[in-house]
Amino acid sequence: MNKILRVNMSNLTVKLETVPAQWSGLGGRGLTSTIVAAEVPPRCHPLGPNNKLVFAPGLLTGTPAAQSGRLSAGAKSPLTGTIKESNAGGTAAQQLARMGIKALIIEGMPAEDKWHRLHVTMDGVSIEPADDLVGMQNFAVIDRMNKTFSPKIGVLTIGVPGELRMCAANISVKDPDQKIRSHGRGGLGAVMGSKKIKCITIDDTGAGKVPIADPDKFRTAAKIFAKSLLDHPVSGEGLPTYGTNILINILNEAGGLPTKNFRYGQCAHHDKISGETMHDTIVARGGKTKHGCHAGCIIQCSQVYTDNAGVYITSGFEYETIWGLGANAMIEDLDDIAKCDGLMDDIGIDSIEGAVLLATAMEAGVIPWGDGKECQRVLRDEIGKGTPLGRILGNGTSFVGRAYGLVRVPVVKDQGIPAYDPRSVKGIGITYATSTMGADHTAGYTIATNILKVGGFIDPLKKEGQVELSRNLQIATAAIDSTGMCVFIAFPALDIPESFTSLIDLINATYGLNLTADDVTALGMKILKLEHEFNNSAGFSPADDRLPEFFSYEPVPPHNAVWDFTDEEIDEFWNF
Repeated sequence: MNKILRVNMSNLTVKLETVPAQWSGLGGRGLTSTIVAAEVPPRCHPLGPNNKLVFAPGLLTGTPAAQSGRLSAGAKSPLTGTIKESNAGGTAAQQLARMGIKALIIEGMPAEDKWHRLHVTMDGVSIEPADDLVGMQNFAVIDRMNKTFSPKIGVLTIGVPGELRMCAANISVKDPDQKIRSHGRGGLGAVMGSKKIKCITIDDTGAGKVPIADPDKFRTAAKIFAKSLLDHPVSGEGLPTYGTNILINILNEAGGLPTKNFRYGQCAHHDKISGETMHDTIVARGGKTKHGCHAGCIIQCSQVYTDNAGVYITSGFEYETIWGLGANAMIEDLDDIAKCDGLMDDIGIDSIEGAVLLATAMEAGVIPWGDGKECQRVLRDEIGKGTPLGRILGNGTSFVGRAYGLVRVPVVKDQGIPAYDPRSVKGIGITYATSTMGADHTAGYTIATNILKVGGFIDPLKKEGQVELSRNLQIATAAIDSTGMCVFIAFPALDIPESFTSLIDLINATYGLNLTADDVTALGMKILKLEHEFNNSAGFSPADDRLPEFFSYEPVPPHNAVWDFTDEEIDEFWNF
């Protein structure tokens, strides 16, 4: 990948740049965060002209290696005010990598109130009019682009919430099966909307293969790496069979399944929404229990969920979304949850933030607890159409809490807390508190070690070892996010030594390098420190690395655990 494409929306010009030497060894999150930190004023308004939206394939994206299909998007987040990276599957990442595009940087904003589509080809980027797409939701945009070009066209798009710059808006990415994957958290869809870009289309006609410096070494490493993914019980058996929703019953048993806006750690109707029930429902209806979000995915943790008549409802039906609607918002009907998930794909809002904000709206009395039909109406007719209520809700959980004067608002740095209770799974609480991007379970997934006993075991109810665990996993994740690999490669990497060494061998074989494990760790540390420095310059301080107060004085059943870390213990995270 040897090209940087820079699009200036202020004067509607495009520049082709060579890759600076200091960026040559970076990809994915490492590159997006480096560009944002270097070029975006930390105190700028996220929806103003000085923010930039950066897309970057990972270091291994587009190669034949399994799981190497992730695309990173970065900017200053309008939801959190921090630096942000979000990665997604789909077709765009591998297309850009094969085209030799290391990064697409979008800056400025148009003076006129006109919408645009960026069209990326081997010849560069053209800026096309797109006023005719305004008001369309994501599936309609994808359908239009398929008909305008072909079903092979890559598409990144925003729905109406993105057009209206709502802070829960995401950027949706078409996958190989015409389904939607999402650059979900942090409101990056609002940033794309602020630049008056409705969608980005990618035509990789004429693109070659990603060059590999040492093909024989690559093939050997790729076989070892793929075998480790299939041999591990989580990535090779649990996730392909039940998807990420396998965690519902596991977390419920552990007392860490947040229920009714984090009041309880167990949910009485957990069996109705579990991965096992989802699997059996899909099989009975003739859907797909296995589905990849990008070419080359062998874990296949996605699925295609249909109704009783076999009509498509949603895909990529994730544990965090099912938890947020099913346990946290108390919806018992899995079909209602699936329809909400499909709506969030279509209108383009993050399904974690969306689920948490709906439960917070229930806390406020705006929606009755457990009312899945009303949630569908609110998503479709309020948030999806930008009504006054829809704009309040569509700006995220924290905004809803302030609008209705709530105390129990589960956010860190204004981002909704995901699907694991930090009082009874204390390691993930450290990750929520210290992540550079607000509450984010994927930033340092301590559930692996606290609950699943992958990479050892640290008692989730005890404080000992949690800060170090979260730190080590956040460092490793920052590095993985730079490779273009799916985060689920972490399961075998933690348990099977040759899995991690083969990953390093893949990078070395691709670029003709001699990186070691220490080099990969150093990269992760460098990325975290860079992001932390940006946030500090944006006005954040250790006082922002905290969980909501109610976690410290409300014990969560069944363990009656509370969040009991001192400020000094949390701040120790950054001593590396």
